[in-house]
Amino acid sequence: MDRQLRKGLLEFCVLTALKEEDSYGYKIIEDISPHIEISESTLYPILRRLEESGKVNSYNTEYHNRIRRYFHITEAGTAALEAFDKDRRELLKVLDYIAGGIEHE
Repeated sequence: MDRQLRKGLLEFCVLTALKEEDSYGYKIIEDISPHIEISESTLYPILRRLEESGKVNSYNTEYHNRIRRYFHITEAGTAALEAFDKDRRELLKVLDYIAGGIEHE
């Protein structure tokens, strides 16, 4: 997969992982990994960008006498997912058209 495409998709994967419930780094990686490869060194810069853009926010909570940082999707993050879904549907129409042309060769 193209590197830039993968990078963009990973941001939406992170937002999707946070859509149902707040989560922390290791759990986000665990949720996303069956679908697309992601590592800690990839995840945390994405979370930082999403937080800087207002799509997620974070808070700390104690867990087994340690501080764990949780991430929460914001209204802006939810709106970004909804916009992505619209784009996805349009892209699928184009891909179906292209695939149909290839199949007829």
